[in-house]
Amino acid sequence: MSDTPARVAVIGLGSMGYGMAQALRRGGLDVAGSDVSADSVARFSAEGGRGAGSPAEAAADAAIVVCVVVNAAQTEAVLFGPDGVAAAMPEGAVFVSCATMDPEIARRLAARLEATGRHYLDAPISGGAQRAAQGELTILASGSAAAFAAAKPALDAMAAKLYELGDAAGQGAAFKMINQLLAGVHIAAASEAMTFAARQGLDLRKVYEVITASAGNSWMFENRMPHVLDGDYAPRSAVDIFVKDLGIVQDMARSQKFPVPVAAAALQMFLMAAGAGMGRDDDASVARIYAQVTGTALPGGTG
Repeated sequence: MSDTPARVAVIGLGSMGYGMAQALRRGGLDVAGSDVSADSVARFSAEGGRGAGSPAEAAADAAIVVCVVVNAAQTEAVLFGPDGVAAAMPEGAVFVSCATMDPEIARRLAARLEATGRHYLDAPISGGAQRAAQGELTILASGSAAAFAAAKPALDAMAAKLYELGDAAGQGAAFKMINQLLAGVHIAAASEAMTFAARQGLDLRKVYEVITASAGNSWMFENRMPHVLDGDYAPRSAVDIFVKDLGIVQDMARSQKFPVPVAAAALQMFLMAAGAGMGRDDDASVARIYAQVTGTALPGGTG
């Protein structure tokens, strides 16, 4: 058995991908990184990783390719576009797809790649940039037994919790969309409640203290409302992410004739925030929309 570390390519060195690449390196793997930002690649190289000029260059000789881009279209481009990885990966290598996407698209991409003799693991992620860097993500994965086996060294380095959710691509994506439905609704609800509290003239820090100790709390209330309290909307997760993800929920529901009125209402609030120029700001910016519409003051002068 060889002691040579597995070669891994990480495509997409944004806030999540960069942390995942760091975790993979700490796990003893040989990691190459590629990104549309030359500065991100240069930083990765300066910190001891291997920089690559294109996805194909990063994937050459890689046993595992981890793709951490924004959406299905970017994932397809990484796989099959100019300088794509599909033709560069050795046969038997595994492509680990981490973007949130419609399950039908995940199934289509998997079938196309698997026809070439490579494996596809549908593996959307949850946990944020800090947990990515710590190797403590939650990964919602589905794929063949061979895909799981091939990806195991990378999964072990990146995940605190790995859920094996089925033997074919699409199941992981479907689980992630249920999570995103709830996450988007909870952010919108938390923003509505906090701004409503401000309209009542309540001490918002005391509101946060009381709600986080009460039955009305949610993980998103607890995590996002400090951004409102601080008037700090620097993006940890952007409004545009939920415009995309709740839009996918709507598309899935419409195709299945399944009503999702609460998710639809949340989507409209994220669309309002994006339309007001906040698309790249933190997703807690939904509170700013409530404040603007009602003339309510929030910390930081919003309203």
